[in-house]
Amino acid sequence: MKRTPTAEEREREAKKLRLLEELEDTWLPYLTPRDDEFYQQWQLKYPKLVLREADSVSEELHKEVQEAFLTVHKHGCLFRDLVRIQGKDVLTPVSRLLIGNPGCTYKYLNTRLFTVPWPVKDSTIKYTEDEIGAACQTFLKLNDYLHIETLHALEELASKEKYSGDAVPKMSYLKEEPYFGMGKMAVSWHHDENLVERSAVAVYNYSCEGSEEESDNDPHLEGRDPDTWHVGFKISWDIDTPGLAIPLHQGDCYFMLDDLNATHQHCVLAGSQPRFSSTHRVAECSMGTLDYILQQCQLALRNLRDEVDDGDVSLKSLEPTILKQGEEIHNEVEFEWLRQFWFQGNRYKKCTDWWCQPMTQLEGLWKKMERVTSAVLCEVRREGLPMEQRIGILTAILASLTTRQNLRREWHARCQSRIARTLPADQKPECRPYWEKDDPSMPLPFDLTDIISELKGQLLEAKPSKEHMS
Repeated sequence: MKRTPTAEEREREAKKLRLLEELEDTWLPYLTPRDDEFYQQWQLKYPKLVLREADSVSEELHKEVQEAFLTVHKHGCLFRDLVRIQGKDVLTPVSRLLIGNPGCTYKYLNTRLFTVPWPVKDSTIKYTEDEIGAACQTFLKLNDYLHIETLHALEELASKEKYSGDAVPKMSYLKEEPYFGMGKMAVSWHHDENLVERSAVAVYNYSCEGSEEESDNDPHLEGRDPDTWHVGFKISWDIDTPGLAIPLHQGDCYFMLDDLNATHQHCVLAGSQPRFSSTHRVAECSMGTLDYILQQCQLALRNLRDEVDDGDVSLKSLEPTILKQGEEIHNEVEFEWLRQFWFQGNRYKKCTDWWCQPMTQLEGLWKKMERVTSAVLCEVRREGLPMEQRIGILTAILASLTTRQNLRREWHARCQSRIARTLPADQKPECRPYWEKDDPSMPLPFDLTDIISELKGQLLEAKPSKEHMS
């Protein structure tokens, strides 16, 4: 089943096409440190972009962080994500691992990543290897350092404004940068998604450098040195301001301050050597924490009166707004949490078992919601239910059930796709929850086609009666 792109996605794609049409066969200009006007342009058009070169960071921290990168790589904890772009599944060219506060998630390109927790105070986390725990501790230490440096950079920015008067070798399948001719991109032009508004983004770079430092200053080279990793910046949808390509060397850090991430786009331009990076963001996760979704479950199940021995349930209220809310939360748990988690296979078990218990708990709560839905359907079918009430209930639940059916089909198809089958065994998507039609433990079928058809028929029968009665 093909997903319809959102209005935002359509607008973004239209802007990109218009920009490429304007360019025709020409490249937009961009600058590197070899260009005389590079630093002037940086200060003038990119003042909220800050680079801290490697020698500003202590040797001790460099050593710990670089060892931590090698540790997570050695234990196979970096994963390519199977993301969803304009209705198509695409495997990211770079491998990632989300590390952060316990129970937090980060969503990008319609994919929810689940944190491997770093050891914050008062937390008890069991890692599969002590080395992985030590690496997570190091990234927490790096996060604390970058947080302090971000505050310093913001103070410097405020002072300037006050007194101014106003992980892989280069590969053939990487895309070419389309606007400036900057070469191969490991990460295409983008804004970082789902961040707290105007929050800073800090990136630590660890590129395994060879002899490219010498060629970086070669005056005969035009454009950027293709052997050196760079981060590219441009003002969003601006064809007049030159872009920047900033070389990244081992241990360099860069900071995107204030609203830079919103007003500009950035990309990562591949070099010839392997590279690791640690990106530190303040995610907007008000709807992306374990605590949040457990509270949502409690809200949905408040309408549950009791559960008898055979698993049947009774409801406290048939108020349409309460039923509608319950079914929407039912969908949220299934498609934003359970299916997102299991679509990534068993990858997280390589690092920690932290998510095992919470996901088991969520699945148990979701099963109760299936019973709630079944109870609602029993009420709708009950003889003697007033027509007005039947119409109210049908109208309240039909959209959520239709969405549920459509998304189940989509997720099931994604799990069976050709690209999904190419992933390693422990990363292969699992269509979960899934059950066969006659499973006695489930009150409703996986495929809701017949139920939805029945409800639509009831609604069509009921509405003319209502109009006739009025």
